[in-house]
Amino acid sequence: MFKIGFIGLGVMGEPMAANLIRKGYPVTVYNRTPGKADKLLELGADEASTPSAVARASEVIITMISNDDSIREVYYGENGLLGSIMPGAIVIDSSTISPALSRQLHRDISAKFGDFLDAPVTGSKPAAESGSLVFMVGGDIEVIHKVQDVLATMGRNIIPMGPSGNGSIAKLAHNTIVGANVAALLEGMAIAASGDIDAKNFLELVQSGGAASKMADLKAPKLLERDFSVQFSLGLMLKDLRLASSLSDELKTPTPILEAVKSLYQMGDAMGLADLDLSALAHSYEQWINKRITNHSDAENTVATASAPSAAEPEAVVVSKETPAAAAPNSNSNRRRSERLTLNIPLKLSVYQWEQEGAFSGQLIDSTLCDISDNGIQLSTTSPLELDMFVVIHFPQESELPPMIGRIIRIETSASRFRYGCLLAGLAPYQRLQLEAYINKQRITAD
Repeated sequence: MFKIGFIGLGVMGEPMAANLIRKGYPVTVYNRTPGKADKLLELGADEASTPSAVARASEVIITMISNDDSIREVYYGENGLLGSIMPGAIVIDSSTISPALSRQLHRDISAKFGDFLDAPVTGSKPAAESGSLVFMVGGDIEVIHKVQDVLATMGRNIIPMGPSGNGSIAKLAHNTIVGANVAALLEGMAIAASGDIDAKNFLELVQSGGAASKMADLKAPKLLERDFSVQFSLGLMLKDLRLASSLSDELKTPTPILEAVKSLYQMGDAMGLADLDLSALAHSYEQWINKRITNHSDAENTVATASAPSAAEPEAVVVSKETPAAAAPNSNSNRRRSERLTLNIPLKLSVYQWEQEGAFSGQLIDSTLCDISDNGIQLSTTSPLELDMFVVIHFPQESELPPMIGRIIRIETSASRFRYGCLLAGLAPYQRLQLEAYINKQRITAD
């Protein structure tokens, strides 16, 4: 059996490597983020400290990494793969990257007397776990035959696509269709929801009729349960659509549908949905039509409860830079309400900073939700932020709330913590009601 090296242990890479270990292959793993290898080590994998160490220990090396820049770091960076690759080694890249980079890797690995296959996959997380991925492979057919058994351990079908780079081209063309299918499914659901058609019945129609698709089968249960946990993230789909758009320009191929779909995912990314499943694009459509496309009865009841006036709660007010707290009407009553019941709902904030042309650096910080007003919320954290800074607010999973974009409009300092008045940007009325319902539920629980 080949000695296998596996680099990239994310949503797809970890289950792929696990299947190789279960089949009996000796596997050495590496991931840039520490701690990702723990489950694989329990299965019997060895862990290397660098990509270079993986190359020295392996006859076949598989990489499953998120984007072109990360691939360059792993292959060409300090202690990268290319510095230590052994003559006769076979390198298989299953990432979705640009065809130009795949061809460059082929040339550079050939110069080291190794072989390279660009072999991206389709099937997302469930298929990776079950070993039923489909590989689309660019490269020498004789090399494909050499690693046929390795690929078959992770997938149910290996489809040769031609010379090096063609696997990457096939994947971008394929994911253009996937992205369009999901967007079309959600758009149809938005039309049905606007017409008060039950989502479950509509999805049964979709799966039974001419609109049926693999994406409809995969995403229908998730949408009905409002489960946006990642099978394939919205951010990665947007990355693939951008690569496909650049490729179509290079090939001088008109792609009007691709450009429209790419714009939809860009909107989802701007809403802070990048780290959720690509089906979370549903939140964009829900904002536009001002209602849930799933028509979930419990959710509708929750919204109705949130919209009902409560005699026990005084009217909340907006306190902003333009309306100082001391001058705001009913500010004393709202302050008394906060003192009587302090919310302590854990949140995560994504904070992005401009890094260089066309790029941002970001971090995820812990925060708590203290209170809610007409157009915003009050947050508390130990991290210093700036006035007018925009943050993406991530609520607990059980809230079923999408990420929301907020602007810092007020700052108060208390001991080692900061309190921020945060104006919610672009919040649809029905989402506002969902937020109020969630807050009210937490208050009742706290009482």
